[in-house]
Amino acid sequence: MRLIWTRRAESDLRDHVDFIARDSVKAAIEVEDRVLEAVAGLVEFPNKGRVGETKGTRELPVSRTSLRVIYSLADGTVEILHVRHMARGPLDDSGERD
Repeated sequence: MRLIWTRRAESDLRDHVDFIARDSVKAAIEVEDRVLEAVAGLVEFPNKGRVGETKGTRELPVSRTSLRVIYSLADGTVEILHVRHMARGPLDDSGERD
């Protein structure tokens, strides 16, 4: 499997890390590492996440964080679409944020 990140997903992760870093740089680094590790695991186990609330997506909760990775699978590629806080609702059908 090939892995690609959308610009939106990269921006989402950066925003979460920056927000956490306001209180603790160490915690921000740990969260970023956990997200990246979880995403890397999708290359070998792409169906690890549950079926997403938005059609055509899957969601992977990132352990020991309040984040989930939303991704899609197509043509041998895992595409990371978003990194969202668990408290946020689902994406609408266009993939936009609530």
